[in-house]
Amino acid sequence: MQKTILIVEDEFIIAMDLKVMLERQGWRVLGPVAKVAHALRLLEDELPTVALLDVNLGDHLVTPVAEALRSRGVPFAVASAYDKPELFGGAVLTGVPNVGKPTSEWSLLEVLPKLSPP
Repeated sequence: MQKTILIVEDEFIIAMDLKVMLERQGWRVLGPVAKVAHALRLLEDELPTVALLDVNLGDHLVTPVAEALRSRGVPFAVASAYDKPELFGGAVLTGVPNVGKPTSEWSLLEVLPKLSPP
């Protein structure tokens, strides 16, 4: 069964770069999506294996998506330049792996396997 990942990122070039990196590694990408409402709609249709979230989506925070993922048991990581994303996105981001921003393929390959079941 192919692993799926939801990408929530509002910067188009970064989102496409992440998509290409992940597809090259065999992931099926849901999205990418740039808005909280779009991500929540996608979660109604399909649960990904894992998710990768940007903390700031324009004028909104990704917090509602992180809360929805947590309530559904879907592990996630953030792609953020913040050292402590929880200071911006709330307690739901405490202890969540951060692949950094800009994100390297190495960081993704280091973190994502630890999130998803074998």
